[in-house]
Order: sequence, then C-alpha cells, then structure tokens
Amino acid sequence: MAWIESIDQPESGSDLERIYREQTQQAGAVANVLKIHSLAPHVLAAHLEMYRAAMHSRGALSQTDREMIAVAVSRSNSCHY
Repeated sequence: MAWIESIDQPESGSDLERIYREQTQQAGAVANVLKIHSLAPHVLAAHLEMYRAAMHSRGALSQTDREMIAVAVSRSNSCHY
C-alpha cells in the first residue's frame, strides 16, 4: 500500500482547519481519501466541489441512484469508499 504524507491536525484558522471542521460536522470525521489532499487545501476544496456537483446537483438521477452507483463502482474496484 502506498504511503502519502498528510496533515492530521491543521493549524488553527487555516483553510484546511475550516475544511476539516466542516467535514467532521457533516460526516463525523475526515475520511482518509480527503486527507490525501491536505498538503494542497485548494485541491481538497476542488475535490469537495466536484463531489457535491456529482452527488447533489439537479439531474435525472436521484440521490439514492447516485449513491448506489458509487457503491457499485467502489465494490467493483475493491475500494471501501
């Protein structure tokens, strides 16, 4: 398994600290798949925007359909995310 440097405890008041706080409030913790972007908070912010657009924007697919597709793709790729 690859090792990727990440920041677990960002500096108080930083953009990264704000993003981590928001993610912790929404999901209970910051997922490792997000922490891999911690050295470049602007990339993490872009990742989250892309995720929100893909999973929560208006479209023909329901939220449930989108989640089921994500689970099926993750399962196919042997990824627990």
